[in-house]
Amino acid sequence: MRYAYAITGALLLSGAAAAMTLDQPPAGQTAQNEPGVIAAAAPKAGAPMSFADMVATLQPAVVNISTTQRVTVQQQTNPFAGTPFGDLFGQFNGGDQGGGTGGAPITREAQSLGSGFIISPDGYIVTNNHVIAAGAKGATVESIKVILINRKEYTAKLIGRDPSSDLALLKVDATGLPFVKFGDSTRARVGDWVVAIGNPFGLGSTVTAGIVSALHRVTGQGGAYDRFIQTDASINQGNSGGPMFDLSGNVIGINSQILSPSGGNVGIGFAIPAEEAKPIIDTLMKGSAIKRGYLGIGIQPVTDDLASAWGLPANQGELISRIEPGQGADKAGLKQGDVVVRVSGKDVTPDQTLSYLVANLTPGTKAPIEIIRDGKHQTINATIGTRPSEDELAASLSGGDDDSDGIPDNSPQTGQQASASAIGLSVQPLTPGIARSLQIDPSVKGIVVVAVDPSSDSATKGLQRGDVILSANNVPTRTAADLAAQITQAKGAGRAQIVLFVQRGKTPGRYVPVKIKS
Repeated sequence: MRYAYAITGALLLSGAAAAMTLDQPPAGQTAQNEPGVIAAAAPKAGAPMSFADMVATLQPAVVNISTTQRVTVQQQTNPFAGTPFGDLFGQFNGGDQGGGTGGAPITREAQSLGSGFIISPDGYIVTNNHVIAAGAKGATVESIKVILINRKEYTAKLIGRDPSSDLALLKVDATGLPFVKFGDSTRARVGDWVVAIGNPFGLGSTVTAGIVSALHRVTGQGGAYDRFIQTDASINQGNSGGPMFDLSGNVIGINSQILSPSGGNVGIGFAIPAEEAKPIIDTLMKGSAIKRGYLGIGIQPVTDDLASAWGLPANQGELISRIEPGQGADKAGLKQGDVVVRVSGKDVTPDQTLSYLVANLTPGTKAPIEIIRDGKHQTINATIGTRPSEDELAASLSGGDDDSDGIPDNSPQTGQQASASAIGLSVQPLTPGIARSLQIDPSVKGIVVVAVDPSSDSATKGLQRGDVILSANNVPTRTAADLAAQITQAKGAGRAQIVLFVQRGKTPGRYVPVKIKS
């Protein structure tokens, strides 16, 4: 039969006019896809043949959310100002026919689109903060509109928002609305079916399905809520704020972002777990402020290179790279270079970061912080402070201009160059004048990088001229000889790397492991 069909296809494709008569199949033999031959595939427990009944029940509780915004922008300056043509092109500066040198600001209208879901019959709605936030500098949100699946529209009031978790709570003036409940995301397992409902690209209510691809996914954003449910259910622009359902119809996640090199869906989407979202929403509904724990430290992961250089266990703990004066860590006696391995009895791991653990502690409480210092374990009790807002944190960490370079062009002494050649660096002491040129606090003590061997591991790790080395293997470096001594000591201990603490401009310093040439 297969050969006969193939011959028929070949004749038809070649334009042949000849007809063929196929023999009938033997008695009792039927086509593989004959109606009634294929038994309805029985789904495994929890996997329906169709999501239609579930979707029909849940879809009315999912809404489209749009905002109307006013954006103030500076008009383009009139390039013909002061010339005979200035009056002809006055529109460049808002109609100033005199042709001034600066354009007058103008106001334009903008919109944003997203999704949300109703959690109470009296109109409380959950969505992402970025869905209802101003989308650009100088923009203000004038109104928030909610559209139900039956196309009924409401003007929503913002009850509360939490930028750190990217959650917001809205309220519409209505009663008897369809609503859904949060489920228990802690029971979700990798491989479970999930259904996402939202409004991608403003098309209207759209349903996609997939599985839980990963749990506790850390994206590197830091903070109390950098743990997501990852899914391959299609999530695109406009899905933000929509619900992720399990097969019992419970909301186990809030779709919030995607990972995509192209901007479109590539099967890697992230949802805020219900276990993280529900307490925030409950707090916002009460009108209370969200408070998170804070130690006042800068942290970085313990990479394989760092673990190798310091003889630390892999994938365990995070490194303190900065201590903020007067904060909980400083008062408790934590130090730069400590490796925090446990907080309040919970291990610090790549899936359970130090930032996550501390931020979820209650401000004002005392927490045991287990660290590794100089190769030895010890526990320090610290009082947890209150985490500043994201804007305040960003302002405190803003870097300076790295373009200036006040390092003298004359090379440092030959002995200094040779002392750091094992790691491919030429260095010299940091003087107050060089510090000012590099926009570094004059009180900072260290050695400044004058040149980097492009074939060295230092170059591979991104070290460059103007970087300041404050310590090597946690020992202060004031001269090239100090650095040379630590390189020699590391070699003697059989270590293939040395860990430098490097600062660039106003940017907080970081630990950088560098290989030593044999």
